[in-house]
Amino acid sequence: MVFLTLLAAQAKPFGAEGVSFPGRFLFWSAVMTVGAVIAHFSARCVHRYADAHRQIVRDVATVVLVTALFTPVLWTLIWLTALPETQDVPDLTTMLQYGTIFASGLLVLRRSFPGLEPQSQQEEEQAIQPRLYRRLPDGFEGPVLRLTVRDHSVDVVTMDETITIRSRFVDAIDEMEPIIGYCTHRSHWVTRDAIESVERTGGRIHIRLINGDQVPVSRKYKPKLEEAGIV
Repeated sequence: MVFLTLLAAQAKPFGAEGVSFPGRFLFWSAVMTVGAVIAHFSARCVHRYADAHRQIVRDVATVVLVTALFTPVLWTLIWLTALPETQDVPDLTTMLQYGTIFASGLLVLRRSFPGLEPQSQQEEEQAIQPRLYRRLPDGFEGPVLRLTVRDHSVDVVTMDETITIRSRFVDAIDEMEPIIGYCTHRSHWVTRDAIESVERTGGRIHIRLINGDQVPVSRKYKPKLEEAGIV
C-alpha cells in the first residue's frame, strides 16, 4: 500500500496531467494486480506444458505469454483511466515494448524469491523426499510402502525389495515426513498411498497393501485408523 501510494503520487499514467490521485492510485493498483495474476497464470502454463524444455526456452515462453496477455490489458487500462487527459497514447510497438519490459521484470522478481517460482516435476519430487531416503542405497527412488521393526533394526519395505536399516522405529517414522502414514501395530507403520483394502477375518483386522502384504491392526491403534477413515 505504501509503494502504491508513492507510485500514484509521483507517476502519471503516460503523461496524463488531469488524472486525479485516486485515479492514478486505481490505475497502478489495477496494473500491478492484473500483471501479477497474468504472470502467475503464464508461469503455470509454461510449467505445465513446457517443463521438459531447457530453462532458457521456458523463460522466453513465459515472457512472450505475459507480453501477449498483458499488453491489451495495459492498453485498456490506459484508455479507461488516462484518456482524454493525455494525447500521448503509445502505439502498438511501444505497448509491446512496455509489456516485454514488464514481463522480464516480473521474471527476475520471481527468480529473486524461489517460493514464487514453479518447480519442475523433478524438483518437486526431490523436495518432498523423506529424510529416511538418505539412509537407503544410492539411487533409491521409492516409494516406501511400510516400515516394520525387527529387533534393533527397521525393515523398509518397497514394491520390489526390503531394505534393513539400523534405527529406532520411532526415528524411522519421524524421518518419513512429509509422507502421510499410520501406525497399525506397535511393530508396523504403513503409508496412506500403499493401502489397498481392509480385511476382517474372525474378529481380526488386517490392512492389505498394494504389493499384497497384509499388516495387522491392533486394538491400540484401531481408533486412530477409524478416525482417519482407514478402517
